[in-house]
Amino acid sequence: MCSHRSSCPAADGRPAHVVAAHPEQGWFLLCDGTIVFDDTGELLPDGRVVAPHRVPAEHLAMAA
Repeated sequence: MCSHRSSCPAADGRPAHVVAAHPEQGWFLLCDGTIVFDDTGELLPDGRVVAPHRVPAEHLAMAA
């Protein structure tokens, strides 16, 4: 396991890192217990949910 604390993964200046990757299912487990989803949503170790951070379509770049 990792030396990060669940309550503050960046307290020591190092970001949490991936310990289990399941891109075929759309999620990654970080060393602090957070599950990060492909849609940018998160499930925190204490059960709280972070909603996806979606960009409005008009702000997306278009290929020429």
